[in-house]
Amino acid sequence: MRLHSFLLVHFLLGGVLASHLGAQDYPFRPVPFPKVRVEDGFWRPRLETNRTVTIPYAFQQCEDTGRIENFRVAGGLSKKRWTGDFGFNDSDVSKIIEGASYGLTLVDDPKLVAYLSNLVSLYEAAQEDDGYLYTFQTARTTVPADARVHCVPKEKRWDDIGMAHELYNSGHMYEAAVAHWQATGDRRLLEVAIRNADLVCRTFGPKGIQAPPGHQEIEIGLAKLYRATGERRYLDQCRLFLERRGQPRPDRPSYGSYSQDHLPVLEQGEAVGHAVRANYMYAAMADVAALGGDSDYLAATHRIWRNVVEHKLYLTGGVGASGHGEAYGKNDQLPNRTAYAETCAAIANVYWNHRMFLLHGDSAYIDVLERSLYNGVLSGVSLDGKAFFYPNPLASNGEHGRSSWFGCACCPSNITRFLASLGGYVYAVKEDSLYVNLYVAGKVRAEVDGKEIHLKQETQYPWNGRILIEFLKGSEPSEFSLQLRLPGWARGKPVPSDLYRYRKPGAPQPRLSVNGREISAEVNAQGYLELRRPWKQGDRVELEMAMPVRQVLCAETVEANRGRVALERGPLVYCVEHPDVPGGKVHHLVLQEDEAWTPAKEDGLLGGITVLEGNATATRYQENGSERRVVEQEVKLRAIPYHLWAHRGRGEMAVWLAKTREFAFPLPAPTTASMAIARASGGDVGALNDQREPKSSGDHTHTFLHWWPRKGTLEWVQYDFKQPVQVQGIEVYWFDDTGRGECRLPASWRLLYRGEGDEWIEVPEPDGYPVLADRFNQLSFQPVLATSLRLEVQLQPGWSAGIHEWKVRPK
Repeated sequence: MRLHSFLLVHFLLGGVLASHLGAQDYPFRPVPFPKVRVEDGFWRPRLETNRTVTIPYAFQQCEDTGRIENFRVAGGLSKKRWTGDFGFNDSDVSKIIEGASYGLTLVDDPKLVAYLSNLVSLYEAAQEDDGYLYTFQTARTTVPADARVHCVPKEKRWDDIGMAHELYNSGHMYEAAVAHWQATGDRRLLEVAIRNADLVCRTFGPKGIQAPPGHQEIEIGLAKLYRATGERRYLDQCRLFLERRGQPRPDRPSYGSYSQDHLPVLEQGEAVGHAVRANYMYAAMADVAALGGDSDYLAATHRIWRNVVEHKLYLTGGVGASGHGEAYGKNDQLPNRTAYAETCAAIANVYWNHRMFLLHGDSAYIDVLERSLYNGVLSGVSLDGKAFFYPNPLASNGEHGRSSWFGCACCPSNITRFLASLGGYVYAVKEDSLYVNLYVAGKVRAEVDGKEIHLKQETQYPWNGRILIEFLKGSEPSEFSLQLRLPGWARGKPVPSDLYRYRKPGAPQPRLSVNGREISAEVNAQGYLELRRPWKQGDRVELEMAMPVRQVLCAETVEANRGRVALERGPLVYCVEHPDVPGGKVHHLVLQEDEAWTPAKEDGLLGGITVLEGNATATRYQENGSERRVVEQEVKLRAIPYHLWAHRGRGEMAVWLAKTREFAFPLPAPTTASMAIARASGGDVGALNDQREPKSSGDHTHTFLHWWPRKGTLEWVQYDFKQPVQVQGIEVYWFDDTGRGECRLPASWRLLYRGEGDEWIEVPEPDGYPVLADRFNQLSFQPVLATSLRLEVQLQPGWSAGIHEWKVRPK
């Protein structure tokens, strides 16, 4: 679809005539993605899959799950009931509309235009006369009284701003409305958004309800609506929502740190609480800093950003360590297997860091953006575009896999809109400087210092670091600065802090040439190679950055990565996955410092990738009587880019592997327990006999079996032996996460065995069934010949329970 030229200004941030904003705006302007044509071998297939597969698939899921039907119900166009588990389901439809609209700016699709037009009609029908739009509340009388719908008003609109997502839905609708108007010129959805925003301003203005939204998002939407309309009240309301956070009142209790409501936003200095809410808020704070010219917001956003990059950023660019509250953890709390690192949080991290660049012009923000983009974001969607990760852990024992959809489907819908807008992150302009921030093959049309510039970028990035930029026909001869970002990884610094460092410091010098003549250029303080000269059609710039395989170390303050090392090449973080290791096990491997890793192209693997080939030391326990030692063996393996893991079935995976034997998890010795077939009434039975001993009952470092959310029930775990075994004792280590979750030591337990028949019999003369924390609980009994053993566990009333490890002592 042809985009109206007057709508192109700041398309990514909202698009508006410059006269609406006066002089106050971001000092650096993104080149809008409709002016960037991506022809990249890495990105083009992903973007096409998003446009032709993921967006239609996501719309179909919204049809099948009732999300779209709910608009018909609310609008009186359907006699069905409102259906769904969450009141914020409306937002999924809005996000996909936004992504589809972005796609229309690049490719004509009359069928999609018509489909979107029909959806807009449903939004118009569902909107109440005063502008209110929240399908659950409008259609509430159709919902059965016993239905469990979360995140909705208690009874009346606006009566639970902290948990109901009315304002969250509105924010996503505003973003969709602006995108749809920009792409099609059709103002109908924009008018729906304006009516709703006017209601919000009347209801929550200076003399209205004195509460901020529980889930931030509307702030970003209001800033975009301000850009689209020039109506200052929308920006003022955005600021008002931010300023009310951390200001509880007798009639408005604090939401706490979960919703970043523990302190006024300008006093905050640490990223806390729900990571998506937080990052949306930080992005909105950057909008206010730019559009409102507020230096206090500028300082606060940078202060929080420093906290994230110094203490809370995963190597993959993901954020949010804890599944409890989908939240940022404490400083340096970055677990791997239990990492939450939600896809939405990584996308929001890109939004935030892009805005920080537009404020400051420093490549450090693009370094973080790029790390999130190529690793933490892209892992969230499969190559075929129809399976998704919600959390993105950095290690797995085989319990993780992408899903076709979610009841809470924020991540798939967010993926659709983000990938569709990728081109808008590649270039930026300030006065007489053109910034090349990401290396993506394709063409761009940009206006620099009043002159039209047409460029072509050729590259196979991220597989190699050779970049060729050519000035094309249509470029007006002019003198300006071409600013080529030299990524942190190419300068020997993986992130702009000491959280991560390369095992071997330093970096090869890049090579730079103009029209075939090699030149020298110093990296400026902002991390760019600055080339100022007269440019004309036919000029060619070549940048070559070496891409050695780098071993990465983490700060010692991060306990989860102590004694461990990861692999990177260019912007890509690599992982070792089960199909690429003999035996399919990963966590027992040790990566040696002097190992020479070799990049190798694998055109037939996962769409064509570069793998890393090398050797590692495999460790295994060996027992001789009461003695146990570790034996070692060298094995060949390969590593793949992290974002491509979990495409070849479930199994072990790790980003961080041991750098010395003491930090590896050796394979279990062949014991009675480890050779048994484990079964259970629920939970991960692989944890029972992996010989990984916990530090305490509350240790979350390793996998453990638990029965949550079952509480107060009678549960069991069982070992089946291939041959009858003489057994005289066992040891069991109970899991108890007091202070963190809902698992406690069990109320009681007993041990049963099965002999030659099918009957379960309690072991004879047990010497007691101890229930003690932080230790192995030992049980001895008269020897029995058993084909199976079963622990029968009675959970405490109101509590669940679990087991770290279960050992068997044969006679």
